[in-house]
This record gives sequence, structure tokens and C-alpha cells, in this order.
Amino acid sequence: MQDEKQYEILIMQYKQLKNGAEDIAKLIDAEDYDNAITMLQSREAVFLNCKCIRRYLELTPVQQAELDSLLDEIRTLELKNIKKLEKGMAEIQTELAMSQKSKKLQNAYEGTEGSKGTILNVEE
Repeated sequence: MQDEKQYEILIMQYKQLKNGAEDIAKLIDAEDYDNAITMLQSREAVFLNCKCIRRYLELTPVQQAELDSLLDEIRTLELKNIKKLEKGMAEIQTELAMSQKSKKLQNAYEGTEGSKGTILNVEE
């Protein structure tokens, strides 16, 4: 009976993690990275609690199958979030590189009297 209660608590916490992953995806889509990071950090305690419960809980094959299914859903959501963040990071790196290039050109044309005649590498 105790194992059944512990199992229900474990499932509830994993569902909480799944809902959190969905909320984080919404925050990433809205580019609200500060709140996404805060939410990620607050989920760490739930992960640790799940780990402790799983260490001492003996699951039936049916329970294990249900739990594995839920874990696969969480894994999929987390991978999607990671891919969104990687895509956003790549876009920002591209924008930063373009901004730095245009800044170099702007500085070259707006240079002071002493910088006239310098060579500018436009391939950068």
C-alpha cells in the first residue's frame, strides 16, 4: 500500500515536470529567457525528489511501462526545448557577426583624421 502511494506521488511529480517543460517551451517561444531559466532552476528539486523515490520504490511491470512512457514524453519535450534554444543561439550569433562587420565598416568610414589611408579587410 505504501508503494502505491509513493508511486502516485512519483507520477504526480513527473507530470509536474512535464507541465513545466511545456511552460518553458512557451516562455522560450515568447523569448522570456529569464523566467525560463528561473523555472528550470526551480524544477531541480523535483528532479532530485523523483530520483530519491525511484531509488527505493519497487515497480510492477505495468507501473514501469507507464512511467517509461511518461519519461519518454518529458525527454521529447526537453529535447525540443534544447533545439529551440540552439536555433535561437545560432540566430543571435549570426546577427552579432553581422553587427560587428557593419560596425567595422562604419568605424572605417567615420574614422578620425589620423586613420585615413588605413587598409580595411572587407572580407571579415
